[in-house]
Amino acid sequence: MKPIVPILALLLSVAILLTGQGLQSVLLPVRAQIEDLSTLIIGAMGSAYFLGFAVGCVMCPYLVKRVGHIRGFVTMTAVASAAPLVHLMWISPLGWILTRSITGMSFAALYVIIESWLNDRSTNESRGFVLSVYMVINLTVITAGQLMLMLSEPADFHLFALASILVSIAAIPVALTREAQPPPLEVVRFHPMRIISISPVAFVTCAGIGLANGSWWALGPVFASGEQPDATLTAIFMSACVIGGAIGQWPLGRISDRMDRRRVIIGAALLAALTGLALLHAKTHVPHLLYAVSALWGAAAFPIYALAVAHANDAARREELVEVSSGLLLTYAAGAVVGPVIASSFMQTFGPGALFVHTTVVHLGLAGFTLAWLRRKPAIPFEDRAPFAESLQSAKTFSTAFDSARLVEETPDPKR
Repeated sequence: MKPIVPILALLLSVAILLTGQGLQSVLLPVRAQIEDLSTLIIGAMGSAYFLGFAVGCVMCPYLVKRVGHIRGFVTMTAVASAAPLVHLMWISPLGWILTRSITGMSFAALYVIIESWLNDRSTNESRGFVLSVYMVINLTVITAGQLMLMLSEPADFHLFALASILVSIAAIPVALTREAQPPPLEVVRFHPMRIISISPVAFVTCAGIGLANGSWWALGPVFASGEQPDATLTAIFMSACVIGGAIGQWPLGRISDRMDRRRVIIGAALLAALTGLALLHAKTHVPHLLYAVSALWGAAAFPIYALAVAHANDAARREELVEVSSGLLLTYAAGAVVGPVIASSFMQTFGPGALFVHTTVVHLGLAGFTLAWLRRKPAIPFEDRAPFAESLQSAKTFSTAFDSARLVEETPDPKR
């Protein structure tokens, strides 16, 4: 527990903050349905969130250079805590789309600040333990926040107020900490053509997973509740997918350490496509299996992004890890901006089930593209590959690429 002591205040802030984030992620689509906002508008809200997220990733290093980690954290929590209240005061398509973009920007900056802080306070020996604790907290509190949807009626103001309160008080532990804050973040440029030249499979996979997972985050509650908003069904469905996604990371990652990662990407994409179609069947014919199938879908779909980052890191030189990891996150965000717009258009025409028709088509396309490249290019030798656990860390957010650069300085690779 010794490595955790210097970051206890930060981890407490993370737990409170992400509980509020988890609640907002399911509350807004459900309330949008109650307010008779169309599926297209709900999709646009999701796209706006990820557009803001991309902006926040780029903006945050400049913010931290100017005011430091602590002031940057407090500033972004203030902005993020105001957003749920603005949703209540300005109930309109334009208002909710703009507010979601601001929320995305705020939370992206907060993730960058949090994870760069964790990385700075970790050593090579403690980094895995610190990351594991952080991931457990992340999973637990986001799930808890989603389940809070059942505490009150989404049509009332209470849940919006609760989300705002949680995000607001998340600033207190960090604001009162006496621990020294990390040095400013490094600014990284985005060069997509360079990433494509390093690993076209990773680039296309991250963009495709953005199309699929971004649509799920934005429109999953609409699929779960159908035409009549159902807070309980929505909360459990979304939580089951998240838990399944967290559980699926490690077995798929370990398997990918023992074989060509592209084969694991193909297998996971095909399983995600199959379970996506199974969700359509379960929702209509065997609803008692819906939660189990949704967890299986999450276990297949969510780890694909980290697998793609791991494959790109295998192909890149160590001095390129910063650029590759940050670039792939922005590629994912770009896909997540477009995905909800496409999926909501299909859902508006064909009904809520079209969400998983959309994700199935994307996953099948990724499997086909990766299979084509598998035949064209040989696998990367095992001696030139890093363990999946390292890449899982760099797949988390933009800031983790900063840590990869620090790892290079601490543990140079004699082969390169």
